Amino acid sequence: MTGTDLYIQRLLESDPLREPLLRKIIQILGLPTGSHGLDAGCGIGLQTLQLLEAVGSKGHVTGLDLLPELLAFGKKMIEKADFSDQITFREGDVSQLPFDDDLFDWAWSADCVGYPAGEIIPALNELVRVVKPGGRIFLLGWSSQQLLPGHPLLEARLNGTCSSYAPFYADKSPETNFMRALRSLREVGLDNVHAQTFASDVQAPLAEDLRRALAAMFEMLWQAPAPVTEDWRECLQLCQPGSPDFVLNLSEYYGFFTYTLFQGVVRK
Repeated sequence: MTGTDLYIQRLLESDPLREPLLRKIIQILGLPTGSHGLDAGCGIGLQTLQLLEAVGSKGHVTGLDLLPELLAFGKKMIEKADFSDQITFREGDVSQLPFDDDLFDWAWSADCVGYPAGEIIPALNELVRVVKPGGRIFLLGWSSQQLLPGHPLLEARLNGTCSSYAPFYADKSPETNFMRALRSLREVGLDNVHAQTFASDVQAPLAEDLRRALAAMFEMLWQAPAPVTEDWRECLQLCQPGSPDFVLNLSEYYGFFTYTLFQGVVRK
């Protein structure tokens, strides 16, 4: 299995955990029925399908991603769902969008533009360029979690020493962190800029799809350090399904996670 295949597998496995909250967030946006939107950094198109549901049978969503393997998987998925007439996938870079000016009614990016840290202005300028005046831009990102109940210090240390996001934070200034996106949205001239955090929780008894989703999320959140530490050994004991100490076997299991949404309106 290639790295891309494994990534797709993890996206599919973890989707039952995230999908209800993301669907709720998309519904709250109030996207205009029949509108044409952009899903920037669409991956395999899981949110692209949800966005299409929000704009209705006369709407259209264009998904854009850098990796052709992800887009190929997404195309097969939408063909199977019979949405090929309403969803278009394009390969491209969010910092150099292959679209004309003022083409979209809105733009959405989940766990991509500016996430989790990095230079965000070039991509935002491109989104502003391709969204019509008065249209909205939405940036969404996973922002926190408590998924190891009873082990708060261990989870905090894992986030600090074993985070899969660590390479994206390395050598980055605090100003480039996703959670400081409000400043960037204002700098590119967006109006009505604001942020909101949404939470979702899970508790025992867990359905089998949620157990698989949480196990996949553990693997996506934390990676083995070099050299291997005692914290990592404890993580394996708690997070591997075959372990006798697997945390999801707790009859009192409870956890939660959050997504944070930043948005603004393109100036008329």
